[in-house]
Amino acid sequence: MEAESEPYVRLATMRQLHQAVADLNTARSLADTLQSVADGIVTGLGYELGCVNLVRPDGDLVVAAFAGNSAAEALITGRIGSRESWERRLSMGEAWDGLRFIPHTEGWVLLDDDVPQWHTEGPEPRFEDEWHPLDRLYAPMYASGGGLDLLGVLSVDRPRNGRRPGAWGREALQMYASQAAIAISNARLRANMQRALVRLEREQQALRASEESFRQAFEYAPSGMAIAEMGGDQHGRLLRTNDALCRLLGRPASVLRRYSFADLVHPEDIGTLLRTSAEGGRAELRLGRRDGTYLWVSLRNSVVADTTDGPRFLLTHVEDIEERKRNELNLAHRASHDALTGLPNSAELRSRLGARLCERPHSVTSSAIEALDAAYGDVESAVHGYRSDVYEAEVAPGVGPYDHHVHVVAPDPDRDDGTKGLAVLFCDLDGFKSINDRFGHHAGDAVLIEVARRLTTCVRDGDTVARLGGDEFVVLADGLGAADAADLAVRLRNAIIPPIRVDGRAVRVGASFGIGWAECGMTEEEVLHSADQRMYVEKRSRSKVHRRAG
Repeated sequence: MEAESEPYVRLATMRQLHQAVADLNTARSLADTLQSVADGIVTGLGYELGCVNLVRPDGDLVVAAFAGNSAAEALITGRIGSRESWERRLSMGEAWDGLRFIPHTEGWVLLDDDVPQWHTEGPEPRFEDEWHPLDRLYAPMYASGGGLDLLGVLSVDRPRNGRRPGAWGREALQMYASQAAIAISNARLRANMQRALVRLEREQQALRASEESFRQAFEYAPSGMAIAEMGGDQHGRLLRTNDALCRLLGRPASVLRRYSFADLVHPEDIGTLLRTSAEGGRAELRLGRRDGTYLWVSLRNSVVADTTDGPRFLLTHVEDIEERKRNELNLAHRASHDALTGLPNSAELRSRLGARLCERPHSVTSSAIEALDAAYGDVESAVHGYRSDVYEAEVAPGVGPYDHHVHVVAPDPDRDDGTKGLAVLFCDLDGFKSINDRFGHHAGDAVLIEVARRLTTCVRDGDTVARLGGDEFVVLADGLGAADAADLAVRLRNAIIPPIRVDGRAVRVGASFGIGWAECGMTEEEVLHSADQRMYVEKRSRSKVHRRAG
């Protein structure tokens, strides 16, 4: 009778096992899968209690699901047993193929370890294969259905028939543990994928929010913003500009995309732009507007990488500093120019004069052949036969025979040998004090302004007309011979002599000129003092009648 019923029992068990496995694969989450595994032990394998112990990342095992007794479920679910205690259990008792059975005769030593456990009361077994309340049966689960990577352990208790499982029952439990391991691994994979998808969606949302924030900050920034290409044939080409930059340069965005900043920058500032574009950082330069004018701006460049190894871009912040630059230029002009006449003042005059002088005196007696030898290699004969190393020891530090300074020489006053020099014409107005005394300082200021204007109109563009103070003026005129300087002094005096109308009246002033020459080896003070002395000599040589004006 039993032999005839055995196939039926196996078939019924197989159906129950198949249904339990099917339930595993329909669970939606990892928690549902774990609970389905525990429920399948009770509904599909014929045990009254089923427990799923899952390996945590730290190696210990946690009670992840329990079925068959709500009180036991509430008591031990979530509790943790150490990996060491579990490995001890899995090495004790009897090995039933892939299962581990610990009979009550050996299991009493496990009553005090840290593995969560639930004991049921019951009578002592009367038969050899009867299940004892302290018997333990474990089914290890390994990743990928086998191997040594422990995924968890199924623990079962109290078979409904009251007997230890036979060969078919053991095989069914082992098969179920293998399928449960696959279901749990798949559920973990799905959970990880879902978490990854959620994380990716959040990152994409954050990226979209960041891009939108950048777009709004870029588009609606009160100052100019631009994104330019970096590297390649199109280096520096503007890819994107905001409305503020378009208004600043007077050009629409569609037009600006045809240009780079190098196309818009002032020619004198191209070097500054190239250095800033290559290194990032800040620069102040001028950009061209649509109307042909140039605008002072401050550029701040930041190098931005699109991806880890992707193309790089220049994010440029353009700030209008035209007013600040105008104020700076005004301050610099006021510091170097006379407030009344607008001419360069004494400090600026000395600065321009000092830029032409050096401490090394220059000899004008060397021949043309000696000059050529000095320029093209015969240095030993460069200065009247002196060796260059000896001569360098006598000159000022930092000045050698190969410097690029053009020495200033003075023409010979006794003979016209064609030498051209830097003439310094010192001018002192005659009769100016009487105008101040008779008509007041207002009239005197008006005379000084007019004299400055007349002097400026009589000189070349590269010459300098400066006011030393009071009624003294100085003219620097380069490239003149002795006769040229004398002719210039006459023209300047004749330009000053005509009447000057002040408040409806005509006043006159005269002018005395002293002609000095700047020469390397002299200081600025020595040059000005020489011209001043010659002016006084010229003033005393003329009769008072000729000097009188007013």
